[in-house]
Amino acid sequence: MADYPFSRLDPDTVLACVEQALGRRLLNVCRPHASYINRVFELQDEDGVFIIAKFYRPHRWSEAALQDEVRFLLDCAAHELPVIAPLPFGDGEYLGSCGDIRFAVYPRCGGRLVDEYQDEHWLQIGRLLGRLHQVGRSRTANARERLHPRYSTRKQADYLLGNRLLPEDLVTPFRRVVDALIEEMAPRFDGVESLRIHGDCHAANLIYRPGESFYIIDFDDMVVGPAVQDLWMLLPGPLDQVQRELALLLEGYESFSPFADQTIQLIESLRAMRFVHYLSWCGRQYLEDGQTRVDESYASYGYWQREIADLQDQLEIICGRR
Repeated sequence: MADYPFSRLDPDTVLACVEQALGRRLLNVCRPHASYINRVFELQDEDGVFIIAKFYRPHRWSEAALQDEVRFLLDCAAHELPVIAPLPFGDGEYLGSCGDIRFAVYPRCGGRLVDEYQDEHWLQIGRLLGRLHQVGRSRTANARERLHPRYSTRKQADYLLGNRLLPEDLVTPFRRVVDALIEEMAPRFDGVESLRIHGDCHAANLIYRPGESFYIIDFDDMVVGPAVQDLWMLLPGPLDQVQRELALLLEGYESFSPFADQTIQLIESLRAMRFVHYLSWCGRQYLEDGQTRVDESYASYGYWQREIADLQDQLEIICGRR
């Protein structure tokens, strides 16, 4: 397994780096939190205040991309959105360094997941996303990925093929279905507004704080893309079965931001793009860690057969043949 710097992040190193950056003393508390990509620790300062330190995996994001995440969060906080913005360090910066590893520190903010949204929840989430996208329009994020079949999906597919993650005799079927998807999907995105969005807005990234409504967390995968991306993954089923939930979401959303109704037709394309994104995401985990931490069958022949079949099914749906 590659000796990534993460393997050297022991509690003493974490405490020393954060203590130096914050300019205040920490207690001997360093509790690791689960994270697939980064290393996340719960710390405590000498006044008893708990904080969360997030150490970013090296080479996953550029320096400019990390600054884009920080800027988006600070913009949201300035507009009083319920996000968890990073704390400034003693030098006024929001990203610290631990060797070649960058990190940020956040206040600890408890909350719970909601198993099943009620009508008022859908309205609240819609209002939150409408406000988020109003802020997203206020500036761009040049270092962040552009969510578009010709760019993000092509890049992710090329990563999989370039790193030879597929069995040789499945390369052509995979390439063929991805090429067909991109050709079919790309024109649908032409002329659609792109803005800073969360990009990974699913139920696990919304925490509920009674009396305070929902907080949206984990902006690691923020992108520049269509607003509908932040809505569709929250829906509890296929589009034809969730019209009530979608209507409530949009009712709340349009209290703060206009929504282009025609972009609803992008949902099945975005679902296909999510398939390819996930395959690439797992591939990075597999190559960087020497193992897959999400699906133990990843990289097996049967795995890729199933994924190619799923992509083909999704192509049929997008083309209206199913």
